Amino acid sequence: MGERILARNNVSLHGSGKRSLVFAHGFGCDKNMWRDVATQFEDDYRVVLFDHVGAGRSDLSAYDPAKYSSLDGYAQDLVEIGEALELRDAVVIGHSVSAMIGALASIARPDMFSEIVMVGPSPRYIDDDGYVGGFSGTQIEELLTFLEENHLGWSAAMAPQIMGNEDRPELGERLTSSFCSTDPDIARQFARVTFYSDNRGDLPKIKARTLVLQCQRDIIAPESVGEYVHANLGDSEYKLLDATGHCPNLSAPGEVTKAIRDFLEPSS
Repeated sequence: MGERILARNNVSLHGSGKRSLVFAHGFGCDKNMWRDVATQFEDDYRVVLFDHVGAGRSDLSAYDPAKYSSLDGYAQDLVEIGEALELRDAVVIGHSVSAMIGALASIARPDMFSEIVMVGPSPRYIDDDGYVGGFSGTQIEELLTFLEENHLGWSAAMAPQIMGNEDRPELGERLTSSFCSTDPDIARQFARVTFYSDNRGDLPKIKARTLVLQCQRDIIAPESVGEYVHANLGDSEYKLLDATGHCPNLSAPGEVTKAIRDFLEPSS
């Protein structure tokens, strides 16, 4: 059972240490997007990398549209990975949509994931009364329609904007390549699940100590969203990174690494 789950999610283990750090990637990406950060922790932590089902080298035959019709299905997978590895008191580090996936897993199993690092989180992408998510409902629907009609065109147009850092076009090209390599049908459903998710009500349920890492000029999760997440968590720290765009794990891995280490090892 455990081996099947680890194969399903293409889990890999690196380094050694008393605590485990579980890195979860965002939409359109795979575990390689954490490479520049995760390797910095291998000397003193057990590092766990994996692909969500439908991404990277995961088992595409395991994709079930009903299970993955909400973020709960992805959180269930994360808990199953934790059970297969017998994780306790681990840290889940989630980028973008995986910040909420990690939160849901921690709510389900607080003994398994006792701390969370959220990188560019958003509990809801669409504006609502008294809440600024960054997009109108019309904008999200136009975005998703574009993706459904032209996956490669959407990837080429959106990835550089999501990445930001126009002075380093190679970063946008890397993200474009990742978007383009995803299964189009799965990407379409995952995008709808992501952009129509609303996890605002889950934030007060999180008992784990949490670090919210926010970028500047992030078109997916603007600063107001990161501040909202921080304000609605019971035990959290907030850090505005000296980084721009939505993917600081690629554009500013040193900043992200230092922030995570400062959070986990405050006296070091």
